[in-house]
Amino acid sequence: MKHQDIGSKIDKLPEQVIPEVSDYIDFLLSKYGEKKSGKEKFKFDWEGGLANLKDEYTSVELQHKASEWR
Repeated sequence: MKHQDIGSKIDKLPEQVIPEVSDYIDFLLSKYGEKKSGKEKFKFDWEGGLANLKDEYTSVELQHKASEWR
């Protein structure tokens, strides 16, 4: 489908639905935009966030504590 075809279809819609079309386009861009074009890698920016508690708790105890803190 060509971009002109989409534009002509949008032109035939009533004015009151144009914001809805725009919202849907924004949704599609967020879902399939540049960030989603390839596989995203996991972020590990949380790594070491509880390092100051390693002497107080075991890893299992920290998991339980983290669940309580949520």
